[in-house]
Amino acid sequence: MSVAQPGKWKALAAGVSAVLVGLTLPTAAATPAAATTTAYDDTYYANAIGKTGTALKGSLHTIISNQTKISYSAVWEALKVTDQDPGNSGNVVLLYSGISRSKSLNGGNTGNWNREHVWAQSHGDFGTSAGPGTDLHHLRPEDVQVNSIRGNKDFDLGGSGFTNSGGSLTDSNSFEPRSAVKGDVARMILYMAVRYEGDDAWADLEPNDAVTNGSVPYHGRLSVLKQWNEQDPPSASEQRRNELIYSSYQHNRNPFIDHPEWVEAIW
Repeated sequence: MSVAQPGKWKALAAGVSAVLVGLTLPTAAATPAAATTTAYDDTYYANAIGKTGTALKGSLHTIISNQTKISYSAVWEALKVTDQDPGNSGNVVLLYSGISRSKSLNGGNTGNWNREHVWAQSHGDFGTSAGPGTDLHHLRPEDVQVNSIRGNKDFDLGGSGFTNSGGSLTDSNSFEPRSAVKGDVARMILYMAVRYEGDDAWADLEPNDAVTNGSVPYHGRLSVLKQWNEQDPPSASEQRRNELIYSSYQHNRNPFIDHPEWVEAIW
């Protein structure tokens, strides 16, 4: 988890934008899409800069839909690269648990790690087919039993710990990831909501503020995800992962890792 203070990046970005245009920012305005600058703003994100709301969401959808799809079996090897433990090249770091586990222990047995769909497969019924079912931007390694405990629950605050939880919590209808990856989870869910808009044979995935979504193509809880995005800014490992997926696998990016303030600009 980044040590940046909650909201620091958003306040700084908004202030810089105000100086550049010589205006006083309205107190209730959405953060403008041009508030921060990345290496990709003049190229990859060129058509999104300066937009907000539905216009920004639509532009980002067009940009990130230009994507190379991989097979579900290929996800195994990709995760061994994207989620490699920086302190042990033979291991991966499990998302919810924070445990470092041998890359060779991938599988379906107790003590193994498997492929966790952060946007639950049943929330849109996309399974493991190439597309949302294999999108590395929301697939992460996780302990087999922890993955089962999370199941298809929506994300929210509260619950109790469990074996290998790493600080994550769960109750009857929701799951709260450990603090170090709360923002990561939020940005993965919101990436899926922008990438899959129902125009490519898959369901239109959207965030909402519920924790009882079941098999409908919604995921929650949006108000909490927005808080997590602000409280836990993108870390160096999250940025590295985004770059690897872009350069080596799918050739598309998670825009909310590059521009976390775009969450507020859209929702």
